[in-house]
Amino acid sequence: MTKQKRTKRVKHIPQRTCVGCREVISKRELIRVVRTPEGVVVDQTGKLAGRGAYLHDSRTCWEKGLKGPLVRALRVELTEEDRERLAAFMDTLPDENSKTDPAEKSE
Repeated sequence: MTKQKRTKRVKHIPQRTCVGCREVISKRELIRVVRTPEGVVVDQTGKLAGRGAYLHDSRTCWEKGLKGPLVRALRVELTEEDRERLAAFMDTLPDENSKTDPAEKSE
């Protein structure tokens, strides 16, 4: 009788591209923006129905994304209300410069 070797199964991690900076990373590390019949909204759960696009949680990626790539990815024209909603969410995000390196804190 021979023993069968069991191979460890590697869990698949979905990858997505940030439309602001074009970096490909884990879906969980990005914020989803979705086109719904009510307009374009930030999808906190990542499960809303509709065409979605992904952005980092940094203001610089959101600023770049709102200039055009987000509109192309969602295939929609943003209304003034959509822009206000997304800008309000963007204002809650940290600046790229305000993120501190953990090595700097120890000094």
